[in-house]
Amino acid sequence: MTKPGSILHGSKTIGPAELNERVSRFVAENDPRIGIIHPILDDNAADALVALLAVREAGGVPLVGDSRWSTQYWSAVSSHAKAECVGGDTAWASFSSGSSGAPRVILRSASSWQASFAAVTDLLALTADDVVYVPAPLASSLTLFSVAHSRSVGASILLPSRPSSSAEHLTRATVVHTTPQSLRAIVEVIEGGAPHSIRVALVGGDHLDHALRRRCAALGIRVIGYYGAAELSFVAVDDDGLGLRPFPGVQTRIVGGELWARSAYLASGYLEDGGGPFRVDGEGWGTVGDRAENDASGRLMLRGRIDGAILTSSATVIPDEVEAALRSIDGIDDAAVFGLPNERTGALVAALVQFSPGSSRPSTARLREQAAARLPLTHIPRRWFWTEDMPRTSTGKAARSQIRLCALEKKARRLD
Repeated sequence: MTKPGSILHGSKTIGPAELNERVSRFVAENDPRIGIIHPILDDNAADALVALLAVREAGGVPLVGDSRWSTQYWSAVSSHAKAECVGGDTAWASFSSGSSGAPRVILRSASSWQASFAAVTDLLALTADDVVYVPAPLASSLTLFSVAHSRSVGASILLPSRPSSSAEHLTRATVVHTTPQSLRAIVEVIEGGAPHSIRVALVGGDHLDHALRRRCAALGIRVIGYYGAAELSFVAVDDDGLGLRPFPGVQTRIVGGELWARSAYLASGYLEDGGGPFRVDGEGWGTVGDRAENDASGRLMLRGRIDGAILTSSATVIPDEVEAALRSIDGIDDAAVFGLPNERTGALVAALVQFSPGSSRPSTARLREQAAARLPLTHIPRRWFWTEDMPRTSTGKAARSQIRLCALEKKARRLD
């Protein structure tokens, strides 16, 4: 049985005593300074986790990068943060998802996460005997939160030793905090016959469809979906499959179609001055520009990011809405919708689709026909591309800015 408070990395286990010794040694050798940002990048997730825990213990502010980033990219995004004195009550620095551009550095206090720990613990029925599996990189605020939360409860943390989920991970974990895309991969491994001990999945970062929730239920996995943002933390939760309602401790309101939230969970802001979608008004209400509306029962329905809208002719196309329609087409596993410049219409709606394993690749005529049954004429993609592996951010979202750039540079594969 795993000792509470352990770190599991693949088949290796770092017990509490060894972890404390390694953290103390890191502090002694590196002398992290209080209130200073300390960038951390390590191919070994366990070593990176030891470093971030050590920096926090010393009063520093860890900023963990994604080991998949190139050296040049990491240098560019971390250079302005290195040795930056943020002072005050700042405890954590993390990157935004970067789904629509370069990630920003988000600053937050320890209390902004701690305030939600009790609610998350209750939702998951989490105890010190649990092992929390976090497949997303440590650069993700989703994973950083789970590290902080699990440590507060005394639960153990399971870090993947490889990008894809393995059967070994699934027999050791009892809880998983992940994205829909990663959960789908986990479910496929289990449906393939792998044993598992997962009882509950906390799922955020992107759209969670009902079919995936049903597949989890058939495997004995309870799914708790939520909506949030790195800047806002938890905003809404769906623990019964009936839709999103405000997360405990959160007030929500919709102004002009834009969702605002007020809670103790909001971040302090960005490291950089100016720009970015995160705004907070004088009354403590914050937004990142996501569109939403309430259904007849009062549940929240998300409609995508306002700044991601595609203006084509006289229509405003929200990518999330088109993506949801495309995912409902038989044979399409995932889709990313973006705009391409066009002199006559301003922009053309384009889509990159990932087909389900084993399905045949349809013609664009067939896809347009299927899309026309689900979307108004102005929302049907005019350019179609395909991929076997959707480019994603560290939080599992489709990397729209990267996808759009590939299409503009003619590196994306056109669908005939």
